[in-house]
This record gives sequence, structure tokens and C-alpha cells, in this order.
Amino acid sequence: MDSSVDDIQEMEKERSSSPAAQSPVMDRNPSPPPQTADGERDEDVDAIGDTVYSKHWLFSTLTRLIHMVSEHSEEESEGQMQLRDDDEEDLCRVWDMAMDMDVAGFLQEFKTTDILLGVIAKSRSPRLTEICVGILGNIACFPDTCLTLSQNEDLGAVLLLLLADTDPPTLLETSRLLLTCLSQKDVCSLWLQRIRQKTSVQSNLCFIMCSSTNIDLLEKVGEVVDKLFDLDEELMKSWITAQPSEEEDGDDCESRLDVASCLLEAAKQLRPESPNGLEVYLHALQLLTTIDEGIQCFAAPGGPGKAVLDFVCEMVCKDLCQPNDLPVVLQEQKSILVQSFSVLQALYRCQDQWPSKSDTSLPLVATILRVLQYHSDSKEDGTNKEEGTKDEQLQILAEIAAEFLADICSQIPKDTVADLVKKGVLTEKTCHTAAGSLLPNFKASFQHLQMMLSETDPQLADVWTLFPLQRSCSKTICISTGSHTHTHTHTDITLSL
Repeated sequence: MDSSVDDIQEMEKERSSSPAAQSPVMDRNPSPPPQTADGERDEDVDAIGDTVYSKHWLFSTLTRLIHMVSEHSEEESEGQMQLRDDDEEDLCRVWDMAMDMDVAGFLQEFKTTDILLGVIAKSRSPRLTEICVGILGNIACFPDTCLTLSQNEDLGAVLLLLLADTDPPTLLETSRLLLTCLSQKDVCSLWLQRIRQKTSVQSNLCFIMCSSTNIDLLEKVGEVVDKLFDLDEELMKSWITAQPSEEEDGDDCESRLDVASCLLEAAKQLRPESPNGLEVYLHALQLLTTIDEGIQCFAAPGGPGKAVLDFVCEMVCKDLCQPNDLPVVLQEQKSILVQSFSVLQALYRCQDQWPSKSDTSLPLVATILRVLQYHSDSKEDGTNKEEGTKDEQLQILAEIAAEFLADICSQIPKDTVADLVKKGVLTEKTCHTAAGSLLPNFKASFQHLQMMLSETDPQLADVWTLFPLQRSCSKTICISTGSHTHTHTHTDITLSL
């Protein structure tokens, strides 16, 4: 820190004493700016890389920053430090400049990371801390500078401690910097190791998720958590099984809520305002359902499983897939529907272990059939094809929906089937769609729903019963014998269901 200050002051001293800085009285027209040995002018030497940014201006700004913080520290003032408007404007200009690769490299070479770290440690201005972390975040956007920055152990420790800060803008920039480093393959393992060792990271992130109303902050923290879970399954397991400390105040949000509940609270906050942020949290919840520890958490009688199921079900049925939605709406929502159906299917299988089940079969079946109908229609008219390629995401959604429908239909009660018929959810058309999705992979579910239909609506049951035969008749086998071709329908062959 001190050596960096001396370096700046020494370079400023050298620059101020150079001939170019003198202003002698002249009795003739001024000469052109002096050139260096290789023909460069001084203004070219002062430029950072290929940019028009000035090294001299950057040095002076950083020097002023150091003096400003040092003077405030010497005053031993307990109040917040107020940035002057011109100082804030210049520092924000540095923040913007750091987005340039040449500037980021120059700042790193000049050990600006150590300077900013010292400022953050002494800062009593939330705005100043935010700007310093923001500059570091821009420096970290490039692989080489991110590597050098990430190898600074002191910086790593300070950044993780900043997650306990109370200033939302500072938390936002800290989360952005962490996400940037975690996204760089050369340094992500280093940051994962630090986060594993710093147990307060989990509680701090959980506190933000369950208590903040800042949409931008919740979005970025969700991205950090999602990235952590995606990169490190063992970390995800340790977070989902972590028990609140008995020493913590029982009224604190992070001591009462597990990570899954915190993800849910943040998702609720984002639901009306940020579909993209909501999708990130759904993906994090989906990742939790891919491990045994996550399923055990959701299946626990007092766990968050039922609350998550009710929330995601309501969101899917009311926000994402309504009866009057145009096909283009479903096409736009297919990505978040994949996440949602995956979570719903996993949680639906946990219901037997809960004290009470969620009454979600009716709206879920209607929504699933709507998605499957759209997939069926798009296959027929070719709307799911672009430039001759198959819409893989829509196909994945249809496969998840079919499997989920099979889970529901395997134990669907007669009363629910009667309601589905009464409300117009199960019609001749949707019966064809459902049967086509259940066969041939889910015969048990097909047969159970057939039995329930026969007790509630015999006419629809007949349609359901005839579907396998109609399906087989639509396919033919062409057998060539010499110059003649004989066509046989599948009804000529024994059909085993």
C-alpha cells in the first residue's frame, strides 16, 4: 500500500520535473512537441495502450484517492465519509475506463488492486467502496487480469467479508465480481476453495435472498448461487444439509431458513418483476432436486417442499401457461417451463411423505395437456422447425411433461378425473394427446386413467380404448417382394399393450 503511494508520487515528481512540463517565456513560435527516440510524441507516450486515456490523469486521480482516504482516517471521524462531486465523477470515469482491456492491464501492472484494497479497508463511504469494487469487477472481466487479481489472497478474503455489508450497491458489485471470477475457468477453482472454507458466505447469501427487496441484487446473488451449485455439487450438498447455528438469534432470517427456503423467498420477490431472474432461481432449485440430499430436504415433513411446489405450480398455471395464450407465448416460455416442470415433478413424488398433499392435480394436468397439445400441433404444422432443424428444447419440454403426466395419472383419483371432464380439460382431442404421450412408455398410467374414465365418462373411455388401435392403423409396413409391394397394417400383427 505505502510502496504504491510512493511509486505514484515518484512518477508524478518525475513527470512534473521533465522539460515538457516547464513553461519558459518564449520569444518565438513554439516548437512542435518533442519526440522520443522512436519518433513518438509525448502525448502518445502518455496514452494507455491504443486508447486516448491519459496515464498522467489516472496517476493523479489514484493519488488523490489515497490522500483523500488517508486524511479522513487521520481525522478519526466516526461518521461516514462524503465524496465530493468532482472526486466521485473522476472515480466513476476510472470505473468506466477499466472496461477497456488495455486500461485493465495497465491498472493491474500498476498494482491498482492493492491500492483499491487498501481504500476498501479504510473506507467509511459506501459509495466509495461500491466504486472501488466496481473497478475491480471490470478489471476481472479479462482472463489475464482476472488471474492476477484472483491470486491476491487478501483481496479474496476482503471480498467474501463484503458479502456481510449492509449497502445494497456494494453487495451488488461484490456479487458481480464474484460471478465474473467464478465464470473464468482458470480461477474458478481458487474461488470455490475460498468459499468452501468461509462458512459465512452461505449465511450471508441466504440473508440477502430472504430479506432483500432490491431486484438487481437478488438477480445477481441468484446467479452466484446457481453458478456455485452448477460448479460444485459437494458445496451444494453441504449447503442443503447445513444446520442453523444454535448460537444465532432465533429471530434472524438466516438462522430460521434453509437455503431452499431462501431461494423460494427470493423467487417470490422476483416473480412479478423479473422473469429472467426467476428462471435463475428455478434452475438453482432444480439442481437441488438432482441430489439425494436435496430430495430429502424437500421430502421432510417440516421442510420447504410443499411451499415450493405450491409456488411453482401457481406460477406455471397462472403466469406461464394460461388457456387463452397464443402458441407464440408457449414458445417463448419453453425454457422456464423446462425448469418449472422438472422441479414440480421431483416435488410431486415427495408428497406421500408430507402431512398433507397439495391439491394441484387439476391445474397441473390442464397445463401439461396444453403444453403437450402445443408440441403435437407444432409437429404437424412444422412450427417447431427452424431452417430444417429440430427444436430440441421444445422436445425436452414435451418429454418432461409426458413423464410428469404419467406420474400424476398413475394414481389420479376418480373425482379428479370427473372434474377434468366437467371443466372441459379432458376432451376427445386432449384424450388423444394424453394417450399419445403415455404410450408406449407409460402403459400403467395409461391403463389407470382408462379405468377412471370408464367410471366417470364411458363415452370418453371408449375413445381412450380405441386410441391404441387407431394409432397402430396409422402406421404401415411395406414389404417388397420382387416387383410388387404389399402393404400390411399393424393390425395384421399381434399388438401387445
